[in-house]
Amino acid sequence: MVEGDPGPGQIIDGGLKHEHTNGGDFKDVELGVTLPSHEPISRKSLDVNSTQKSVCDFEEAIELTGYGRFHYFLLTVCGFVSTSEEMDVISMSFILPSAQCDLDLSTQTKGWLNSIIFIGMMVGAYFWGSIADTVGRKKVLIVISFMNAICIVASSFSQSYALFMVFRFLNGAALGGSGPVIWSYFAEFQPKVKRGSMLSFMAAFWTLGNLFVASRVKQIANTSLNAGGFLYNSWRIFLLVCSIPSFVVAILLYFLPESPKFLLSQGKHDEAMAVFHRIYTVNTGRPADTYPVKRLLHQSHEMQHQPSSDANIKTNATIDSGKLKPGYAEVKNGPIRLKVMFASIIDNTVQLFKPPILRFTSISITINLTFHIGYYGLMMWFPELFNRFDEFSRAHNGLEEAGVCEVTHFVVHSGSHSEHVQCSDKIESGVFLESFITVSSAIPSNIIAVFFMDSLGRKFFLVFSTMMSGLCAVMMFFIYNKFQNLVVSSIFSGVISCGNAALDCLITEIFPTHLRATGVAISMVAARLGGIIGNIVIALLLDLYCPAPTFIVAALLIGGGLLCLYLPNTTREPLS
Repeated sequence: MVEGDPGPGQIIDGGLKHEHTNGGDFKDVELGVTLPSHEPISRKSLDVNSTQKSVCDFEEAIELTGYGRFHYFLLTVCGFVSTSEEMDVISMSFILPSAQCDLDLSTQTKGWLNSIIFIGMMVGAYFWGSIADTVGRKKVLIVISFMNAICIVASSFSQSYALFMVFRFLNGAALGGSGPVIWSYFAEFQPKVKRGSMLSFMAAFWTLGNLFVASRVKQIANTSLNAGGFLYNSWRIFLLVCSIPSFVVAILLYFLPESPKFLLSQGKHDEAMAVFHRIYTVNTGRPADTYPVKRLLHQSHEMQHQPSSDANIKTNATIDSGKLKPGYAEVKNGPIRLKVMFASIIDNTVQLFKPPILRFTSISITINLTFHIGYYGLMMWFPELFNRFDEFSRAHNGLEEAGVCEVTHFVVHSGSHSEHVQCSDKIESGVFLESFITVSSAIPSNIIAVFFMDSLGRKFFLVFSTMMSGLCAVMMFFIYNKFQNLVVSSIFSGVISCGNAALDCLITEIFPTHLRATGVAISMVAARLGGIIGNIVIALLLDLYCPAPTFIVAALLIGGGLLCLYLPNTTREPLS
């Protein structure tokens, strides 16, 4: 043995390190318990000890904390992060008709306003996601929640289109981080048997955000404040209300711990055990010293859930609990610490684009791009379409019916969007009701996803959702009145929402812990790019060549959804 190199029976940082001697790839990390140095831990002996639950891997350790008040509080806080994110994204589609006169908006500038938040989210997703894999999930979530809220408030006071665009971009930069980080954070507290259903439950909070926006916007629509010549009208007040959830969750996140899975990936085993003790105490009401797990098995980063052809794939960043490389947490000097952090971010990104992870990264990028072109390309234009159908019906006294293209042609050339008509920001109450019904139709599908995500699987829901939503996109071309538009858009909203939950589960689970937030972030960069393309292309083609958008969206949804068949099955499998 090399001098200075600790042997299997020597203490390292308050714990003992026991190398597996039978060809295994895991380390046993002692947390306050001393074992005889002549007894290497074999899998057989671990099986014996496991009956006493003193030695466990992460999955067993998180299961033995119980499932109770801690997880429900976690779900509430993380869910409202998703709620605030969706409120900020979808709110623009509801305020565009009201803000079009104040900001002098055309169809094209409306498309850019819908899209600028996604451009910011593309930048923010990669930046914040990568930092979260380096410094931790919780700190990043608190920072971006405050940043998000402040930017929304600032945008509500903007008096020009250009300034409003700037704050919407910064708002998006903050929101871009909340998606990948909150999904990684929440998933890493869940036992494998409940992970799919609980992730689907959290996805349902997106629907809650939609419902809040659709219900509140009607109440605020006729409200305005006039202070010193500054008109703080309805859409500005509405934005101010949308900032409240972000302020609240930023405060609530302070009371939650860091992800124990992340702490283990950084070699912080004492801190991870403290988190397990805290969860156990909150869930069971028992003292921390009665928690049955005394030692944790720390396995190398391995894609354990892969099919046989991909089994035993290891990444290049196996963490050795006894000999950690100097990392972000260990460097005290500020400039050096920052340099190490950015080096870690680049290293994580490079690993995602190397075999064998490259295949999963490429497929997840493609699915997110195609799925969100359809999701945001239609969902964010539904309120505008409802408004256009209503305008056509009023202009013809309800005596004529027309398809989407005819209605659009009338609005653009003879209606409210034509050059010779004075701008009007009036929205009929029926438009609010139709929008509310559309987003409410996602509730049943969210419930189905919660109860069956872990039994039917992620791939089933994703393929079913994309096939059905693709057919709905085609049907948009064949509708001829408001009622038909409401039916098709409601079905689309329902099926696309359960597909969104399945996609979020699948993408969160396929990446290993030390790359998870970065991997999800890069996937969400593609999702935001899909949102940009969807909004700009829909905006341009809807007015210039109306039949194209629906068929483009249909082809992308169906084709992208089928790609998930090339990803591994992650249902009820341990997080790698």
